[in-house]
Amino acid sequence: TLSKLIAMGSQTKILIQKKVNLTLEAQIVLLNDDYNTFDWVIECLQKYCNHTEVQAEQCAYIVHTKGKCQVKNGPAHILNPICQALCEAGLSAIIK
Repeated sequence: TLSKLIAMGSQTKILIQKKVNLTLEAQIVLLNDDYNTFDWVIECLQKYCNHTEVQAEQCAYIVHTKGKCQVKNGPAHILNPICQALCEAGLSAIIK
């Protein structure tokens, strides 16, 4: 019947929407603060974001001079636990 088709169409739309939301690109942005040392920021970026030492140093410098730096890209569901770990380590990080 028509009502079943409409309901089925709505379910399909919802499933597609959920799939799209899982694959959207997001970014972790690290924000400057007055508490963490360069060494600690570098260590955390290497540990949680898998940065090389040079990448981590460059990001730490950008955060210090510009106030923020995009440190990792990827699907939001992958970045959420990484961002949480950075925050638990005392850094100021958000997902955009």
